[in-house]
Amino acid sequence: MVQGFDGRARFVVENYGASDLARRFGVTRYPAIFVDDVLVATPKDFGFYGKGEGAGNGRYTPLRSAASHERFRNDLSRMIQLLIEGRKDAARATAASPDSPELSSLPAFALNDLDGHPVARQELAGRSVLVEFWATWCPPCRGTLRWLGELKRRYGDRVVVLAVAIESEEADVRQLAGELDLPLRWAMGSPELGRAFGDVSAVPTLFLFDAEGRSVGSYFGAPPDLHASAEARLKVLLP
Repeated sequence: MVQGFDGRARFVVENYGASDLARRFGVTRYPAIFVDDVLVATPKDFGFYGKGEGAGNGRYTPLRSAASHERFRNDLSRMIQLLIEGRKDAARATAASPDSPELSSLPAFALNDLDGHPVARQELAGRSVLVEFWATWCPPCRGTLRWLGELKRRYGDRVVVLAVAIESEEADVRQLAGELDLPLRWAMGSPELGRAFGDVSAVPTLFLFDAEGRSVGSYFGAPPDLHASAEARLKVLLP
């Protein structure tokens, strides 16, 4: 698309977990689109497409439709043109809002793990809780799951690690869980569960809560400092 601006625009890709621009705007999930430092589209604009979810209500959903593509193309072209013309104030006036507040506490939820045992917020009270959203098709997720398995072995019953699979077939989740053989509580996610945690649209995504259910950290993607940062926060919480 940027080729249509005769070299006056270029396309740059940044890791959403290590982008200074995204951090400045409080954008912690992908995809997010900027033109210079003007936020054009947020993850919510593109909707959350978990398994079994409907069309959503974002500006560019359903994402696969030609109409949504054309709407996004027109909005992005208009924003690029405004910036090229030096009309940044006009561009900012129509910019998107990050609108991605951090979770303040572990949300209420109820589901069954892969062994058929119920999992609910009340059951997890009194222990630090790590909730990992992942997918079978996500290579970085496997490294994060192995690390979480090591944490669970190290800290035992003082922590609960819930590994929630999204956009994945249950048979594939069961197979991978068996292959990894980690002491995690495995469960299948749902669009409703993703929305309870803030419209999860990136994997891996990790949430950390203290024994009172208060949020103490959210980690989106697999940045290089993920393990050290999350474990440092966890150690502070443990008796």
